Amino acid sequence: MPTFTYDGHEIPFEQGESIIAAAARAGHEIPHYCWHPGLSAPANCRMCLVEILPKAGTRAVMLDIVELDQSTGKYCNIQKPKLQPACQMSAAEGIEVKGDSSEHVVEARKGVQEFLLLNHPVDCPICDQSGECKLQDYWLDHGQFQKRMRDEPVHKPKAVSFGPTIVYDAERCVMCTRCIRFMDEVAKDPVLEMRERGNLNEVMVAPGKQLEGHYTFMTEHVCPVGALTTKDFRFKARVWFLRSAKSVCQGCATGCNTHLDFDPRFNRAYRYRPRDNMAVNKYWMCDDGMLTYKRAQDGRIIEPRVEGGVTTLPKALATVAALLSGVPKESVAFVLSAQHSLEDNWVLRQIAMIQFGSNSFYFTAAPDGYADNILLHKDKNSNTRGVRDLVSDAKPLGSLQADIRAGRVKHVIALGGDTPNGAKDAAELQGAKIIVVAAHESALTQAASVVLPATSWAEQSGIYVNAKGMQQKAEKALEPQGESKPAWQHLADVARALGFEPSWSKLKHIRVSLEADTPSTANATDVAMPAAIARGV
Repeated sequence: MPTFTYDGHEIPFEQGESIIAAAARAGHEIPHYCWHPGLSAPANCRMCLVEILPKAGTRAVMLDIVELDQSTGKYCNIQKPKLQPACQMSAAEGIEVKGDSSEHVVEARKGVQEFLLLNHPVDCPICDQSGECKLQDYWLDHGQFQKRMRDEPVHKPKAVSFGPTIVYDAERCVMCTRCIRFMDEVAKDPVLEMRERGNLNEVMVAPGKQLEGHYTFMTEHVCPVGALTTKDFRFKARVWFLRSAKSVCQGCATGCNTHLDFDPRFNRAYRYRPRDNMAVNKYWMCDDGMLTYKRAQDGRIIEPRVEGGVTTLPKALATVAALLSGVPKESVAFVLSAQHSLEDNWVLRQIAMIQFGSNSFYFTAAPDGYADNILLHKDKNSNTRGVRDLVSDAKPLGSLQADIRAGRVKHVIALGGDTPNGAKDAAELQGAKIIVVAAHESALTQAASVVLPATSWAEQSGIYVNAKGMQQKAEKALEPQGESKPAWQHLADVARALGFEPSWSKLKHIRVSLEADTPSTANATDVAMPAAIARGV
């Protein structure tokens, strides 16, 4: 692979790759505002200017400038190298690129920072971007100067509602145009544009339109400063109090890689952010997916119930043992869930096959929904493919309801999850004694005789298989609420209550067994782009 050098470091690159992209991939961040690896490169912020030394036998491109000679107090003509934007310059074999090692580049970056901050409001204490703002970061790295302008700064509109999800503060905007380019190039909905010129520039929504659709949150995500904020996260938390866990979106079968940001002091999730994975979601997420973090704490079941009344776990397990004691094994059905992890479903399958010798499998899944050719998949479940991989002939909920009506199924052990018809489904399930392990309320929990509280995906580590068949791990972020614990642990307790001692007692035991059933589990991935790129966006 060909290479060039950046500040003395050898950087490999691919044909046609820009200097900034190759450097980022190698772990070296060239400061920037307008460049984003998933968007076109307009080179309008000029923060990524670098000095490219000429090859032997060629002359450098120089500029004639006028500079004050401090010793004589007179202006004189001098020459300086013409700096080039690293986001638009293609890497070439053997070139030498200078960044922080060039006094001209250091001076230029400081100048860009000063111009950007001339009219920028000093409202960091109330700005949601504070703590992850590129203006703050680069001021520390390339500035640390006192403001020289003493004139009144230019004032622009503040707290402008762009639509149902996004608020715009024009005074904070550095006119990088990332939001405009995202809506045009990725979302294919070019409703944002720039008006006026110079220090009067601001982003606007097209007349008669508003910023809406399925990808509006991404305009806030790509904003390098605090100009765009989401109404969902605005003024909710300070980022320096938040911690992040690598997770997987639960909104659909695409399985977007995510960062789940949470505050450990309150054991509460506050937002989802996309985690770069070129094989799954590239750099993006949809609005619906980014809001699924709320299900980590909303609508939760956190206490065991028997016949609708709250009870203790020992009493609930005793009820399970009484309900299933001496019943014909062929009358017991097992319901997998397209919204539970691969480990949870595997344990339920093992109990059915080993303890009951049963192949009576069904599954629940949320109904299909809106889809597009960007990210949104019509399957609104995170693990449908995982259920199919474990039990290819599992039947849908409608078949279970028919078998209950016909008297073939009288007892059910189920993992919880959304169903296509809600309350109507609950009514159709009333003819059987149902034991459900669930994190959220659903038709199954409404019809259940016993409900055992499961942790949400955010409270346990789990593997989810997306529509492409890729197995991806989600890390634990939050501590379990109430009496909830991982569904596979509840199922192990159910097995013990029925007189069967399972061979698994830890998650690693299940995953070792899963590798034999589904070999690709050993390669379950949470691969992301290099950290330098992640920081850069």
